[in-house]
Amino acid sequence: MHSKIKAFERLLNIMDELREKCPWDQKQTIQSLRYLTIEELYELSDAIIDNDMQEVKKELGDILLHIVFYSRIASEKNYFDIEDVINSICEKLIHRHPHIYGDTKVGNEYDVKKNWEKLKLKEGKTSVLEGVPKSLPALVKAYRIQEKVHGVGFDWDNKKQVWDKVIEEIEELKVEVLNGDQKKIESEFGDVIFALTNYSRFINVNPEDAIEKANKKFMKRFKLMEKLLKDEGLNFDQMNLEEMDIYWNKAKNIINTLE
Repeated sequence: MHSKIKAFERLLNIMDELREKCPWDQKQTIQSLRYLTIEELYELSDAIIDNDMQEVKKELGDILLHIVFYSRIASEKNYFDIEDVINSICEKLIHRHPHIYGDTKVGNEYDVKKNWEKLKLKEGKTSVLEGVPKSLPALVKAYRIQEKVHGVGFDWDNKKQVWDKVIEEIEELKVEVLNGDQKKIESEFGDVIFALTNYSRFINVNPEDAIEKANKKFMKRFKLMEKLLKDEGLNFDQMNLEEMDIYWNKAKNIINTLE
């Protein structure tokens, strides 16, 4: 534990020195760091999806730096400091875990989540959905909305019911596509994605991870297909879709063999 405290103290000292001596660090504000923090979070997400633990370690360090940086800037204006940040999360965790630090009894993970949401309402929140950030990417937001309402019991009983809802929404989308009303098509398409996102919870799939892995898989195959075409002196302008599909399948088979 002592070595961990020393390591954190070292980071705080470096941050103080950079803030005092480095022109770039001196210029930063809480607002100017915001987009950089978002970038770091996405880099961490990439490392997690790639299961690259060395990169995860590096990206966690970058995020820790940002937390220390924000706290240092805030302390200069007497808003709060890193000690306040740490104590705040400690108090929050103790309060939100009465089954550990109090007398509350829970039987499983679901009970913990349900109790968590009840405590948040007691803290002054008027809706269980208040904790969903407005700026979350839409797919992540849909998943979190559904997790939140699940925490208070507003949910389907089983995955068959959810899949039936997916099929219902797809049929409604088909009707609107035939009718040609673009506004209604968009609305029904959104309902389909929302229903599929809900279904993902019931089959233990994170939809954001799933679509990102599908993106990476497609990009990997497409880049290899481009290389195969280039090696044979071909380009897309010279080919129809059927011919392209031959090289797409070649790329797919090569990757499947390697994996």
